[in-house]
Amino acid sequence: MSAESDLIKLYSQRILALAADIPHLGRLDAPDASVRKRSPLCGSTVTVDIVMKDGRIAQYAQDVKACALGQASAAVIGAHAIGATEAELLATRDALRAMLKEDGPTPPAPFEDLEVLRPAQAYKNRHASIMLTIDALTEAAAEVQQSQRA
Repeated sequence: MSAESDLIKLYSQRILALAADIPHLGRLDAPDASVRKRSPLCGSTVTVDIVMKDGRIAQYAQDVKACALGQASAAVIGAHAIGATEAELLATRDALRAMLKEDGPTPPAPFEDLEVLRPAQAYKNRHASIMLTIDALTEAAAEVQQSQRA
């Protein structure tokens, strides 16, 4: 299979549909934490704003400027971020990284739809864009938890 047909396969209808329908786009007026991440390789950026209540994400917003793979990742994360705990987000981040780098298992529910990004394993230059949203979200959740412990 040629590299071009591999890329066409990578950008499946499901990935493109997710990229076209990202939930919680925008910014929060008064977030508990806001984290911006940028992929130096491709220039994709994601900014995540959160409000946490009782150890769970209570409000979530994201500003996503990324390729279709980064957008698809942001769509899945955004669909399930509200209600998630820091531990659930960390488990999702670690599983997504392992899925991409080591052919690890699919991330746990409710983030199992990240499985759609498994074909990107062979495209290491796309991994950073895929990881941006979950990296920003876990960092934001850790900031809030740290400030609430202080």
